[in-house]
Amino acid sequence: MATQLATRGLPLTSGGPPSCAVSCSSCPPSSPQLGRRPSRRFRCSSPQVDAAAAAPPGKGGEYRPSFADDLFLAFFRSKMVEEVGWDSEKPGYAGLMEVANRLMVKGKSALETEQAAVRVLQSLFPPLLLVLYKGLLSPIANGQLAAMMLARATALSCQWLMGPCSVNSVTLPDGKSWSSGVFVEKCKYLEESKCLGICINTCKLPTQTFFKDHMGVDLYMEPNFEDYSCQFNFGVPPPPLDTDKALKEPCLDICTNARRRRELGRNSSPDVLSCPQV
Repeated sequence: MATQLATRGLPLTSGGPPSCAVSCSSCPPSSPQLGRRPSRRFRCSSPQVDAAAAAPPGKGGEYRPSFADDLFLAFFRSKMVEEVGWDSEKPGYAGLMEVANRLMVKGKSALETEQAAVRVLQSLFPPLLLVLYKGLLSPIANGQLAAMMLARATALSCQWLMGPCSVNSVTLPDGKSWSSGVFVEKCKYLEESKCLGICINTCKLPTQTFFKDHMGVDLYMEPNFEDYSCQFNFGVPPPPLDTDKALKEPCLDICTNARRRRELGRNSSPDVLSCPQV
């Protein structure tokens, strides 16, 4: 999954016919199973970008998809379609987002959606590659080599999904610093989905789980729901779900359903602003 992983994965999201507005109102409650998923959302601190690993082509930092990017998108979408059992009539990224949204709506719980997204990520890589990466590379230098490789692979190969990004340094729990971070300037997946729940359940949590369980590398993702940036911290274990800031965020301002709930519940409890999908 090294390069491929980063190349395709992260995130998933969007959905079929139902829009984000529909998803937010119809998504099932989170599952208490396996200690996963407190019923809240997320916030993040955007880190400083140190070293650029992949300067985005185009003017003003705008990323212009290449032919290879189109192939990546088509391959990623085909795997999502296999998992969901449905495809959108829309072409390109818009169609991908509808399939991602259908993935979100299909799950009976947040945990079920996360598990489906992990299966999609697994399907992007040859099983033997994942086994070898986890068994041979991840143990080297306490995981530093594997974490740094994944950061570079992600920055180089996932801009078609997330937009311009670059490699930066992250601080580990023991105080050491590794150049194993990736800073996404403005995540296209989050911006296009317009849904915090889709970000959390089809991207952040499944991606963290996938890298840890199938590649042997800790990953803590910190999306910023105000400016849509995101920090990937490879080599850094994520916090427990009940303390993860991302799961305590209110619905995005751009979410149609969130605006409706604010209007209807101005004098209600703060929970009215919570995303029902998380």
